[in-house]
Amino acid sequence: MSKNDVQMIKSIYQSFNARDIDGVLATLAEDVAWANGMDGDHVHGRKGVRNYWTRQWAVVSPFVEPVAFDDSEDGVVAVEVIQSVFDLNGQPLEGQIHGLKDKTVTHIFRMEGGKIVRFDIQDAL
Repeated sequence: MSKNDVQMIKSIYQSFNARDIDGVLATLAEDVAWANGMDGDHVHGRKGVRNYWTRQWAVVSPFVEPVAFDDSEDGVVAVEVIQSVFDLNGQPLEGQIHGLKDKTVTHIFRMEGGKIVRFDIQDAL
């Protein structure tokens, strides 16, 4: 994992938390496969990610804080994050809403040519 990879991923979280969709989309490959944490499976392409987040942010306000970065065995970057979900008034949501809940999860980023080509979510081990 390069220092540039870590910095790019940190900037993705900053942009996501600031609701700067374009800031994140600039780091994604055109045909990215992005995990859909609300409904399962993946959305595809930058337009798919934009639509997914626009829909998600209309019902909940997620916040993700990266706490650890690591290379995985297959050469991708694994990031442990604390995921918090709030309602649109900024109040913490308790329990599970649309597949999202407060918890620690691992985000898996696969990169090619300096762009994110795939993003997956797994429960923290």
